[in-house]
Amino acid sequence: MRRRSGAEHISAPAAALSERTLTVSTHPLQRPGHDPGHDRVIPLGERRTASGDEAAQRLRYPAVIVLCLTQLILVIDNSVVNVALPQIRHALGFSATGLSWVVTSYALVFGGLVLLSGKVGAIIGPRRTLLIGVSIFTVASALGGAATSPAMLIAARVLQGLGAALAAPGVLVLLMSITKPGPQRTRAMSVFVLSIGIGAGLGLVLGGLLTTSLGWEWVMFVNIPVGLVVLAGVRLLVPEAPRAPARLDVGGAVASTIGMTALVYGLINAESQGWASASVLVSFALAVAGLLALVLIERRHLAPVVPLEFFTRMRSAAPLLAMMLIPAGQAGFLYFAALFTQNALGFTPLQTGLSVLPFSAALLVTNLLTSRLVTRHGERIVGSLGMSALLAGLVWMSRIDATDTFASGLLGPFLLLGLGAGLTVAPLTAVIMNQAPPARLGAASSLNQAMQQLGGALGLAVMTTVYGAAAAGAGEAGAIATALTAGVVFPLLALTLFATWARSTTTTR
Repeated sequence: MRRRSGAEHISAPAAALSERTLTVSTHPLQRPGHDPGHDRVIPLGERRTASGDEAAQRLRYPAVIVLCLTQLILVIDNSVVNVALPQIRHALGFSATGLSWVVTSYALVFGGLVLLSGKVGAIIGPRRTLLIGVSIFTVASALGGAATSPAMLIAARVLQGLGAALAAPGVLVLLMSITKPGPQRTRAMSVFVLSIGIGAGLGLVLGGLLTTSLGWEWVMFVNIPVGLVVLAGVRLLVPEAPRAPARLDVGGAVASTIGMTALVYGLINAESQGWASASVLVSFALAVAGLLALVLIERRHLAPVVPLEFFTRMRSAAPLLAMMLIPAGQAGFLYFAALFTQNALGFTPLQTGLSVLPFSAALLVTNLLTSRLVTRHGERIVGSLGMSALLAGLVWMSRIDATDTFASGLLGPFLLLGLGAGLTVAPLTAVIMNQAPPARLGAASSLNQAMQQLGGALGLAVMTTVYGAAAAGAGEAGAIATALTAGVVFPLLALTLFATWARSTTTTR
């Protein structure tokens, strides 16, 4: 019998759909015993998607840079404002207690809404949510720079927190979607972590420079051109990640927002108002009620905003808990380094920012090596080594006293802490994201961001409370040393959790 040609082999139903589909065989047409049952109908739209994927591959690395620039401006925002607080108070007439809201309003909204925004991103698309968030953040920055009263500036900071909460979860989800597991994704994570690590130090330098040369308003206005670059870059370079249509978990979103906001508020204000004050106790009570309600709601919801399976096994829970504990120690060391340099050494805001450059430089150099180290040794070994360096650096810094200079008291710990940060956060983030099911990437990204916000607030609240209690009898340097000693527990617990339960996701060689 004559062998049929490829054109003749198209079935009647396929021919009827010839304008929409293409029939191909999974076996060569000339193969003896060819089975038409192996033929497959491929929609033309699927071929267009494949072409789009190839284009995305060509644009992958510029896309990674744009996404990491997004993360950078979100991280910088807090530290860049901190340096300008004295000038802001004088210009707008803030009270001593009211001034704290310039910082806490942003953290409260960011930490409280980041879980909800991750769920929204999964439904409408992380790229779209990121674009909306960066747009809100940019507009809010313009309003903040133009503020003429405390209320206007705080409202702008709340709006910035909303924009940051919408944008942040999408960064990691999109990074995962445009990179392949293995060395490529490890390199992308290293750039991502670099943007986080240098953000605080760069923010201090930039804040000091802008405040000194142009005025406090420019710590807000500087976000406008960067935000516009991010918006253009994401539109041109970053493809949308797959969405996960589902019913919005309104109950879980409300419970998580109340719980997170109340907990962050209580932790941030405990030092200034007292741990036993009515407002702090009410905040903690609301936090407990909100988080208990969250657990009850999420156990019954088919598409929960916080998947409880992340916390049912230590293998998945330990990296998330470690991600909360690492920023707890880092936020404390940056805060108290600023106090020591300005109050004990007499540095100006700009000099304080410049003093953190050794930390940022060590982190930068380490990040250039982290991807290769992870590929060779795996996330568990590299991350544990980094956490050990963070622990050693914080112990070293806790030995500071009133006779120390920058060179004798801070330079060595800064270098070691930068080394540790560069080795820690990329492997830790990779473990959290790689072990998450594909349908839960948005939730994992949101939890990753939420844990960092909670950790920073927790660490700073605990360490500043210890500092306040010790200041009267130990003096400035002694109180800082005592607070840093208390902070050693955070990297120690993180190291124990990660080294014991984390599992590498990279194939080592």
